[in-house]
Amino acid sequence: MTVAFITTLCSSAPPSDAAGTIRDGADHHMGSIRRPEAWFVKIVCTVFARSSSLDRFVGYFSKHLTPSIVSEVVHRFTIVPALGFKVVEFTKDKLKMKHSSWTYNFLLRSLCESDLHGSAKLVYDWMKFDGQFPDSYLLGFLVSSYAQAGRFDISKELLADSQCNYVGVNDSLYHHLFDILIRQNKVGDAVVLFRELVMSRYCPKIHTVNLLMRGLCRAGVINEAFKLLGDLRSFGCLPNIITYNTLIHGLCQISEVCRARSLMKEVWLKGELAPDVYSYTTIISGYCKLGETGEGVKLFDEMTRSGIRPNRCTFNALIDGFVKSGKMDSALAMYAKMSVEGCPPDVVTFTSLIYGYFGVGQVKRALEIWRKMNDRHVSANIYTFSALVSGLCKMNRLHEARNILRLMNQSGIVPKPFVYNHVIDVYCKSGNVDEANRIVAEMEEKRCKPDKVTYTSLIIGHCTKGRMLEAIGIFDRMLVVGCTPDEITVNDLTSRLLKAGMPSEAARIKKALWQNHTLGTSLKKKSYHQSTNADMPIAVY
Repeated sequence: MTVAFITTLCSSAPPSDAAGTIRDGADHHMGSIRRPEAWFVKIVCTVFARSSSLDRFVGYFSKHLTPSIVSEVVHRFTIVPALGFKVVEFTKDKLKMKHSSWTYNFLLRSLCESDLHGSAKLVYDWMKFDGQFPDSYLLGFLVSSYAQAGRFDISKELLADSQCNYVGVNDSLYHHLFDILIRQNKVGDAVVLFRELVMSRYCPKIHTVNLLMRGLCRAGVINEAFKLLGDLRSFGCLPNIITYNTLIHGLCQISEVCRARSLMKEVWLKGELAPDVYSYTTIISGYCKLGETGEGVKLFDEMTRSGIRPNRCTFNALIDGFVKSGKMDSALAMYAKMSVEGCPPDVVTFTSLIYGYFGVGQVKRALEIWRKMNDRHVSANIYTFSALVSGLCKMNRLHEARNILRLMNQSGIVPKPFVYNHVIDVYCKSGNVDEANRIVAEMEEKRCKPDKVTYTSLIIGHCTKGRMLEAIGIFDRMLVVGCTPDEITVNDLTSRLLKAGMPSEAARIKKALWQNHTLGTSLKKKSYHQSTNADMPIAVY
């Protein structure tokens, strides 16, 4: 395309209407543009989309290209913002053109949404050079976008510029930025920025401080969270019950339950705030996880005497604690109390009881709970099915376990390998590897990929049956999908290969394993049997 061609196209543009304009909707960013200009916009778009060299158009564009035309061209390049950037870059570099805030705003958003943050930073710099600065809405978008892209340094630069240009930054922007950093496991950076902002007269809201405390607790740096608590009044904040509940939860997560209980007492004695059901339930759950159900019950009684009604999570925490301690009578008594207190049992309640009764060998009672759960139309979850399958397998009732698997597949629940692994392991140990292979095929039909435990059971099962070539094939497949066998499995397989007169295969397996490099120094010293049962998450808090 040449300049002459552009001139020809412009001269052949369609005549304007009576008003001499084309209106592109009442909300269009330009309001209206003239019909000849609309034709020229199409030409400019074509030039920038197709031409590799723009120098020959400089003279012509310097006479006819205007900021409003550029704005419309950038808008037309919404789907390919890199071309919009190319237009603005050309006009800035060759024509020394200044652009409207709308043009910069639209282009910045388009580039960031397309993950072109490098180009967006250049546009931002051009915008500043033109004496313009993003408003609070665009600033919030840019700060969040750069943080999500891992460019926290640019986010900080934008915030610093906002202070220099007196652009108001509301608390929601900072809150969102801290949330992004915490999700990226950068809670340290979030706290450092927070303290820098406070020094520059930033007045945080308590919900933002609570967010930082929660991030610190999750990162296991509970003492840093307590430092924030100690500095709250200097920030102009007062703690609320969520502040203390966050710290209580953080302490229980690191098994410092007694310290959490002391904190709750401290809150109570101050009289400013009253512990709520969340406070008590978190500590009760903490005691139960430590096996100290007696302390949990004491706290439960204290809670009810204080006039705080327990909720379903409180009961479930205690029932789970009793189940794991083998105290099924106490678990059943707490289950009965739920209904009296107006807290009907849910799937977590029933799953705990099923798991518990199987654990003490009372299969009949476990199945009674399962039937009662169905009678109440409480839908099972993946952990309910896992408890049933593992319990039935322990009693060698494989036919019933297989029926439960079929029921799970019909329920629409997305299957997980730890449910199937119970049955696969039992079949492999009993020498029925063909049935184990069929179950694996069923898993894969349901798009449930075998995991390390699945493969390990199959390898040992096939080795026990003397089917060494199949065991080798399973081992190779295991490495291909990224599962690293443990040391016991590798040693067992190689020793069996040596006994079977296959030393070359034994050597190849050793070499393949170390070349895989996923093992390295991380060879686990524990048998796979110790990871067969998935830990059932009972506590909701």
